[in-house]
Amino acid sequence: MLTKNIYFKEFGIKKNKRKIKSKVLKTLDFYKNHDLVKSFSQNYVYDFNRSDIKNLKKFKAFNIIGMGGSSLGAKAIYSFMKPKINKNFTFTDNLNSKKDIKKSKTKNLNIVISKSGNTLETISNYSSIKGKKNNIFICENNDNYIRSLAKKLNLQIINHKNYIGGRYSVLSEVGMLPAIFMGLKPDKFKNLNNLIKNKNFINSLLDSIVSTTYFLSKKKFNSIILNYDELSLDLFSWYQQLIAESLGKHSKGILPLVSTMPKDNHSLMQLYLDGPKNSFFTFFDVDDHNNQKIINSKILSSFGYLKNKSLYQIKSAQKKATELIFKKKNIPFRSFKVLSRSEESLGELFTFFMLETILLAEFMKVNPFDQPSVELIKTETKRILKR
Repeated sequence: MLTKNIYFKEFGIKKNKRKIKSKVLKTLDFYKNHDLVKSFSQNYVYDFNRSDIKNLKKFKAFNIIGMGGSSLGAKAIYSFMKPKINKNFTFTDNLNSKKDIKKSKTKNLNIVISKSGNTLETISNYSSIKGKKNNIFICENNDNYIRSLAKKLNLQIINHKNYIGGRYSVLSEVGMLPAIFMGLKPDKFKNLNNLIKNKNFINSLLDSIVSTTYFLSKKKFNSIILNYDELSLDLFSWYQQLIAESLGKHSKGILPLVSTMPKDNHSLMQLYLDGPKNSFFTFFDVDDHNNQKIINSKILSSFGYLKNKSLYQIKSAQKKATELIFKKKNIPFRSFKVLSRSEESLGELFTFFMLETILLAEFMKVNPFDQPSVELIKTETKRILKR
């Protein structure tokens, strides 16, 4: 068990575990006092009071305008927790991605998020939306475009802490303010203080670091997520950015790829099983007992084993079968099974993956908090547009 909410099966690589363990624990001890990591705990102080946003909770429809980490975390929360949310959220997270927002008859609250306050796509998308009467802005407290615009329009501004990068911001104002508007409870997401005292959680982190560094030494650079829960697709879009942007530097890195299961049994699985051995895998599923059942009268006797089965039971059998075949073929994998779809379990996943990334960066000798090459594209784009 990772926690009481999440079953976890480790990769199981034992090589160098003892040697690496002390370094992992030392690094973790350093980072638990890091201001960014402190944002994973309930002790974190937000830049807003509940009274400041009380009048905004009346909205039934919200449009989050942001790129990358400014929207991916909130989108992951919304999708994962969708069965418990009765408000409508749209995400304008690419150019021309949400033209329908202009035609909406519902009174929307636009939440405009940009850490730097100068994100080109966010500025462009916000500037293209008609009838944008209700707005709140989240950006750094410095001289930037978004802040200047908000001041000019006399709109509410919430500060984005400058020490929290976008891809690590899901448990800060960036993810937790939308969570409040979704009717969720931020404190339930944030259990850092308990998790770092949990031996199962720490040992699982340790195994992931040891195993991943071993895979990298064997030229296995592809981390493939076999996702069996469709409501977690946005969670792994968030994870992709976290891993790729944090670790992809100096000709090093991990390529995170997401496979939708069991659909990809009929396309990519043949490659995974018999193709190049340059990947390691993560199985992921969320327990779901309230699932559509097979209609027995529609099943012929030759497939009688499907009778009285739910679609989730069939999917679970496929997952178990795939794990067994991976084991027989000595293909490395770990497995997560979330036992309850809740703020606590999602917060534990966020915390696990962010700590895992930060600790991996230490062993890969890269800075997990910058993205220098992406900045080159931003500069070049601005140069081209100014011609």
